[in-house]
Formats: sequence, structure tokens, C-alpha cells
Amino acid sequence: MSYNPVANPGAEATPRAASFDDEQLQPPAPFRDSANLRDSGSYRDSYGVPSNMSYDSAQPLHPAASYQYRDDPHSSAMFSEKDGATYPPSPSGGRYGGKKSRPWWIIPVIIAVIVAIIVAVVVPVYFKVIKPDNNATEASSTTDNPGKPDDGGSQPGSGTTNPDTNTPQLAITGGDGSTVKTEDGSTFTYSNQFGGFWVDDPNDPFNSNAQAQSWSPPLNQSWDWQNNKIRGVNLGGWLVPEPFIVPALFEPYLNSSILARDEWTLSQNMAADTANGGLNQLENHYKTFITEQDFARIAGAGLNWVRLPMPFWAIQKYDSEPFLEHVSWTYALKAFKWARKYGIRINLDLHAVPGSQNGYNHSGKMGMINFLMGVMGYANAERGLDYMRIIVEFISQPEYKNLIPLFGVMNEARTADIGMDVIGSFYLHMHDVLRNVTGIGAGNGPFLSIHDGFQPLAQWADFLPGNDRLALDTHPYMCFSDADSTPLAQKVQRPCTSWAAEYNTSWSSFGVTTAGEWSLAINDCGLWVNGVNAGTRWEGTLSGYSGPTGGDPSGCQDWNNWQTWTPDIKTNLKGVALSSMDALQNWFFWTWKIGNSSISGTVEAPFWSYSLGLENGWMPTDPREAIGACGGGSPASALKPSMTGGAGSGNFAADVRAANPWPPTSLQPGGLQPNQLPSYTQTGTIPTLPAPTFTNAKGQNVNSGGSWTDQSDTTPIFTPISSCTYPDAWNANGIAVPPPCPAAGAAVRFARDRVPMPKRTASP
Repeated sequence: MSYNPVANPGAEATPRAASFDDEQLQPPAPFRDSANLRDSGSYRDSYGVPSNMSYDSAQPLHPAASYQYRDDPHSSAMFSEKDGATYPPSPSGGRYGGKKSRPWWIIPVIIAVIVAIIVAVVVPVYFKVIKPDNNATEASSTTDNPGKPDDGGSQPGSGTTNPDTNTPQLAITGGDGSTVKTEDGSTFTYSNQFGGFWVDDPNDPFNSNAQAQSWSPPLNQSWDWQNNKIRGVNLGGWLVPEPFIVPALFEPYLNSSILARDEWTLSQNMAADTANGGLNQLENHYKTFITEQDFARIAGAGLNWVRLPMPFWAIQKYDSEPFLEHVSWTYALKAFKWARKYGIRINLDLHAVPGSQNGYNHSGKMGMINFLMGVMGYANAERGLDYMRIIVEFISQPEYKNLIPLFGVMNEARTADIGMDVIGSFYLHMHDVLRNVTGIGAGNGPFLSIHDGFQPLAQWADFLPGNDRLALDTHPYMCFSDADSTPLAQKVQRPCTSWAAEYNTSWSSFGVTTAGEWSLAINDCGLWVNGVNAGTRWEGTLSGYSGPTGGDPSGCQDWNNWQTWTPDIKTNLKGVALSSMDALQNWFFWTWKIGNSSISGTVEAPFWSYSLGLENGWMPTDPREAIGACGGGSPASALKPSMTGGAGSGNFAADVRAANPWPPTSLQPGGLQPNQLPSYTQTGTIPTLPAPTFTNAKGQNVNSGGSWTDQSDTTPIFTPISSCTYPDAWNANGIAVPPPCPAAGAAVRFARDRVPMPKRTASP
């Protein structure tokens, strides 16, 4: 899907180019040997790759292969001291007294001493200062990976020596088998059989030399959307807790007067539960559910991206909202640090926006849609766009733009309810506001990912022509339609037949298309998959569902009890995984981890846990095993330059703007007129996201970057007018429009309509 095997034959096998932006990484040695390829013409894993070999998708591609490192983690590429230290100049001679004669041997001794001093001073300066500065050039001009041990074997972490005391310092890099020390002082052994290595230099906290695997470009190189492959996993349930992912958070409140079924009601219950820590229980969850070791394991599993859902209350909340404000941002910063350390890129996803964009339990509050819908739909949209802008201001900084090349502006907006015309107006306006921050063109800020709104991908084929780097996100699941009792073995190829051609077509017609979520859920079994106490389609207990059931006398018991799964079940589930990976091409599995139930003490939604599948044999230990699982056919075309920030991007024709006005002509339900709805005033103080803090090996403060990309962007945020009374912004869909507030005028309502058009900016 992400390439054209005709236009780019053998793309991944192209030797590394001199330019980071144009680089094509070589695969490990087994992939360069055509005898090892599924198809001798190409090894690109895609539904679009023809195959003339039979292949069992559950069979390891290279079960006995040993992937060797290709570069040296001890090399200068891994060390960069920017602590401001100065080094003494080389001796330049001096006075030695009068003309008194000296023994002839003194002159050679003096020369030897001078040479020794030069060696002692200049060599460390070269290896610690000069050579690291040339790291980018060296890395781009070699066909090997930065970080390969010279002997090709596993190496312990590499450290530095304190020039003042000549004592060893903490290791700052390592590959497979190295020891990693975490910020709390604990240690673990890094396991990565794919040539990946970590980098953690306290003197250079934004060092981006780390590499997740040999086939994934290090973070100091730009992602090649045409030829690099996203093999990712979501960190669901971490910063946006969901009942089926972390049931232990919700289970204590099953009998409360307010049932905890989303983060709104969970927060209400926790705040009242002062005996157990109140709302701060959420921070304990943030601390423990995902840790640095998870990021290390993700890289070691052959995965090179994570999708990180975050809520708007990481930035700000209103007093009427019960959420834990700000704290999740602290852990987002930890995620950025850990991802950088292990060479993993981030798709940062705004999972919850004010008022809820879908009414689902992961949007903040379950129930109705109040974003771009209902009486408060316009005000919530303006508020939400401010939060999108604040995030983009942060992640577009030089320190983060290669780490976070993709920003999901809003998760799973229900376009069928909101209206395609309304969502189009909002996305064009969003594009103007955010590209006014980043500038136009490749390298200026992240791709902006929009969800398909549960509409067919073909409906988005010509969406907002002239846009600059919009990406399309889609979430294909097998379990949320009618229950299907077809035997599991017959479902193995279903992703290939159902998804692959559609994804390739979207890649060709829309541009970058990713599967931001998918799972192994062949049915909707699993504790609370449909919501707390909601029941299942499989068992016929889901409220409002009248379709077919699984017809299984044991109900969901056999599917939930993963400890009793047979080898055949695991093999077929692994086959579903491989088919899905190959069909979707650029993907993020939902999700990395499912927490144990506090009642049963075990995972009760096993279809959804990548890590559990790795540990128990139904997920591939090397995602490249998926190469060719769909057999080939219907290849995608190469991305056009306009799809990746090149010529033709960032210029909307007049008719496109006319068809997508802001504010929209009307909102649902009932054709509400935005100029008659409650609105906010654009006079609020900008709540910038705090930057992390770092200290170097000497305990000195290190430059931690900033919080804001565009220093000229001082536009205030939208905020409630103090003299106006507003309806409940989370419960205003279907109520009557209130009388206008005298203090709110048209200038307040439509201030954002005057956002200047983004200007094309030269690639940095």
C-alpha cells in the first residue's frame, strides 16, 4: 500500500543515500539474498506484491536467521558532549630562562612531552566534540547502521570517561544484551535481535541517533513515507484509561451510585474515594501501566512506531470538568524521552476533545456528541482547535519534529452524525490554523492525520484537494458488526480479501493512509469490550443488538480463557495477524497491553494485547513474517509530490474554500445556525505545554528546548465570556438554543475566520 513495486522496484534494498531525507535503508543480510525472498523480484510486504511462492503465514520467515548489527555503538556517532566544557589549548612553547647551556638530551625530552600533551588534549577533543558534530554526515554516507559493534555481536552498554577524574561514567548506548539503567535506579537487560540500539546521553538529551531496528531509519533521519514501513502499536488505556484495557481501575466502583464507565465517571468516583488516594490514583496508574521497559520491548519486538492517545485535559480543563488536569502531560514527556532513547517514532493522537466527538467512553464522557454538534458544538470546536494548535506548537519544534512526524488531530469523530459538510469545513479551518503555525511544505511540522469517520475510504479520495500533508487514519475491526460463527481457520485470509485492495486504492487516491487501530478480535468477546456491563453480540446479550450470535454453548468463556487455547487456535490467530499486517501495510495494533482484572487476576480481553500474544505465541516475534501473506495483487501507486508536501500542496482553490466555509453553514441536529449559538471570546491566556527538564552527568542544567514553535503566534485562546451563562457543554445536544448573551457579538463569534492563509515555507 505504501509503495509502487513497479515505480520503485526493490525500494527497501536501495543502498543508503548521502542525504538523510532521501535515504533508503538496506534490509538485514538475509533480505538482500534473493533466495530468501518470497518473491525473487521484491520482498516488499504488501498485498500489492506479487508472489510466485506458496507460503504458510504462520511459518516464521527466517526462523534461524541471525541479524547482525551493521554499525558500532561505540563509535563517535553515539557520543556528543554539549555540556559547555572547555579544553586547554595545546602548548605553544614558553620561556625556559637565559642562555645557559643544557644537556643535549633535554630537547628531545621536551619535544616528547609536548607531543604527549598534544595527544592527551587534542584526541579527546576530537572524539568528544569534533567527530560527534560530524555524525550526521558520517551516518548518511555509509550503507551500515550507526551503532554496529565491530565484531557483529552483542555488546554491553557503552559509556564515557570523565576527563576530570578519568573515571568511567554511566553507559549512554547499547545493543542487544546491554544493561539499561532507568531513572528510578532499576536495571534490565535490553533484548533486540534486529540490530537496534538505544542512546541516552545526559549531556545531549535530544540525541536522535538511536535506531529501533536495522531496517528502520534512526530518528536523525526523516521518515520516508513512500518506502519506510510503519509497524506500530498503540499505548491505549495509559493516558486515556478505558474500562476493557484497565478494568482494575473501574472495578472498585461497580456498585457506586455513579457507575464508573468512562473517565468522567471514573474521575468522579476517584475524587470521592479519598481513602484510596482520591484522583491521584490516576497518577499511580500513569506511573506503572507503561514504563520505559515497555518501549524497550516494543523496539525488540520489531516495532518502530507507537500511537500515543492523549486527552485535552493534559493541557487544560474547565472547573466543571472532573478530570485530572495537566498530570498526563508529564507522562507524555516521559513517552517522548523513552521513544527517543529506543529510536521509536510517535503518532500523537488527540483522543478526547471538549464535548466529545463521538459519545464513546474513550472520548472523555460517554453519551452524546457535543463537538461540532448541538447548541455548544461551535464553542467546543473553537476550544478544541486551540488545544490542537498548542500541541502542534510544541511538537513542531526542532527537538521533536522527527520524533513525532504524525499528529492525529481528533480520534474517531462520528462523521455520519456530524455531517461530511461540517467536518470538511472544520478540517479546512484546522488546516489553516495549524499550517499557519508550521508553515507549508515537507519538513514543516507533522503530517496532520484525520480519521475516516467510519465512512468508506473511497469517500475521502478527493478530500480538500490542495491540502498540505493530510494523512487518513482508519480503524478496521472485525468484531463490531454481526457476530460471525465461521471457523477461525476460515478467517485467516479475511483481512486480505476485505481490506487490502481498499487500502492500496486509498494510498493512490488520497495519499498517506494508516490503520491507526486494528486487533485480533474475531468476535466481541472480552471483558467490557463493548463497555462496562454492556454484554456482547457473540452471546446475544448486547443491548439493542438483534443480529446473529456465535451459537457457542460456552458463550465467550473459551475465547476469554486464553490459557486453554490450543496450538491450532494460536496458529490461526497468528495467521490473522500476519494477513492484517500485510493487508494494512502501515499500521498500529490496538493495543500493546491489557491490564489484569482485579477480580480474576488475569487478562480477560486477550485478542487485544500485542504483548500477551508475543509472550504466548499468537503474535509474530518478527512482524516481517507478514511479507507476502496476502499473496500479491492490486499494487498501490507511488505517492504524488503533492501528497508529501511537494509541488501542488498547500494551495486551496477558491471553489474548495467556498464549499467548506468556517463557521459551517449549519450544525446538526436541525440545521442550527452558528451565529445564533453560544460562543466564546478569543481573549484567554495561552496555556503552553511545559518543556521537560534535564541535567547532565555533572548535575548541571541542560537546554531543554521550549514549548512554542512560532514565536509570532500570540493569538489568545477562546474562553467563556465571564458575564455570560452557558449550557452544559457536554450535554447540550438536542436542547433549545438559549437567548443570546448581550456581551457576545459577531466579532467574538467569528474572530478565527480571519486567520491568515498559511505561507509556503522552505524545508528546514
